[in-house]
Amino acid sequence: ASDVNVDIVGAMRDRLRHSIKLKELPPEANRRDHVQRAVVKEIVELLEPKTKPHTLVRQKPNVVMFVGLQGAGKTTTVAKYAAWHRKRGWRVGIICADTFRAGAFDQLKQNAIKAKVPYFG
Repeated sequence: ASDVNVDIVGAMRDRLRHSIKLKELPPEANRRDHVQRAVVKEIVELLEPKTKPHTLVRQKPNVVMFVGLQGAGKTTTVAKYAAWHRKRGWRVGIICADTFRAGAFDQLKQNAIKAKVPYFG
């Protein structure tokens, strides 16, 4: 109840009510599968991005900042993101800007060394 905005759930419920016509289904149709497909379709529509992601430009500095809650996996994701781009020919560097968590730089350092990416802090 506290994870999803009530307005989003209400709008999704209304769309499902209008799209699912159980009385119009043939008697041999599986109603459960029909409802499940409609719900999955609505969730995909809700989560699918409406805009194109930012594309990095070669021969120019590109800055990507990761922001999120504590324990969300930002440090690990940053190292994986950097390694992925390094393997594709980009020059990559990681900067630790976490001034709050004591072990943030050490964790970033370990992950950056594994990914063979330069790191700064």
